[in-house]
Amino acid sequence: MLSHDQQERFRQRYQERHPGWRPSTHVYEALLASYLNPGSRVLDLGCGRGGVTERLHQQAGLVAGIDPDWRSLREHREPSLALACGLAGALPYADTTFDVVCSSWVLEHLAEPAPVFQETARVLKGGGRFVFLTPNVRHPLLILNRFLAWTEGRLVGRVYDRGEADVFPAYYRANSLARIERLAQQAGMRRVSVQLVGDPTYLAWNEAFFRAACLVERGLPRGLRVHLIGEYILL
Repeated sequence: MLSHDQQERFRQRYQERHPGWRPSTHVYEALLASYLNPGSRVLDLGCGRGGVTERLHQQAGLVAGIDPDWRSLREHREPSLALACGLAGALPYADTTFDVVCSSWVLEHLAEPAPVFQETARVLKGGGRFVFLTPNVRHPLLILNRFLAWTEGRLVGRVYDRGEADVFPAYYRANSLARIERLAQQAGMRRVSVQLVGDPTYLAWNEAFFRAACLVERGLPRGLRVHLIGEYILL
């Protein structure tokens, strides 16, 4: 298995060789931070045990987090946030409550993404932003994960040393540019930007695999890069 620490070491090496590259989580965090101020109200969909809002919450006026997994909420690393147990497709918040709704590593787990986009739009204020980070279903690794149906979309979690409690079925029903665009438009949101970020370290089980993955990454078309970082605005 590929541990998180091992993957981070390879990421640091890749960044040293490619100074303009940043991991997708860094790009996502910087984008989200650009919309935070002392008056902003933020909702983190699928907040889990922490993540980006755990680090950025002091930059906003209010940060709420919702997740269907009660165990993760009990272990949240920033309990001062307004946490709630619930589903993203039936948010327990009033209309036009938030300036920003964010989500990381959530869209791929939605069996029915349309209600989530609709609910996101409902709780956003006019001009509010939906910012997300999710895998790109067109990447070869994701194609393999979908092809191996017996894994229920759990292959990535099992191979990359994720605890069983943190491995959830993945459906990839909101993980292509075209599909996200349709869902967002139907919910009344317009695209501001979508960035595709590559990362060869997902195949870096050892030095040989890392070097081979870097070669593959060099020739991979932009549309096949592994991560999507999107920003949509409510009209």
